[in-house]
Amino acid sequence: MRVLIDTNVLLDYLAKREPFLESATIIFDACADGKVDGCIAAHSFSNIFYILRSVFSVAERRNLLLNLCRLFSVEGIDQSTIESAIQNESFDDFEDALQEECANSFGAEYIITRNPSDFKQSSVPPISPGDFILHL
Repeated sequence: MRVLIDTNVLLDYLAKREPFLESATIIFDACADGKVDGCIAAHSFSNIFYILRSVFSVAERRNLLLNLCRLFSVEGIDQSTIESAIQNESFDDFEDALQEECANSFGAEYIITRNPSDFKQSSVPPISPGDFILHL
């Protein structure tokens, strides 16, 4: 099963955010064990690096991001992806439109997110971490 993991789920795991850590850990473990083919959108890396600046040092954040690269596929963003996201009027949030574009490019069956309502109009169905775990 191929999935795109939204930034909020990645941050739950990396920052050990409760009460979301357990489900994020199960998803990470499923990807590490090869049960799930997980993908991260390239722009999530800059968001994570910035958001975690108050939690981790620069060196620690670089290490975390390197580990993400080793565990997940990374779906790139090029001019075509950006133009498609800009033109996608189904989304008010540009970052969510980029997530959908990356999920489509990767061939994801789901976007795992804690905010499924942000992806109501997505061509790739959103699923909460808890619901996704039930599919495993």
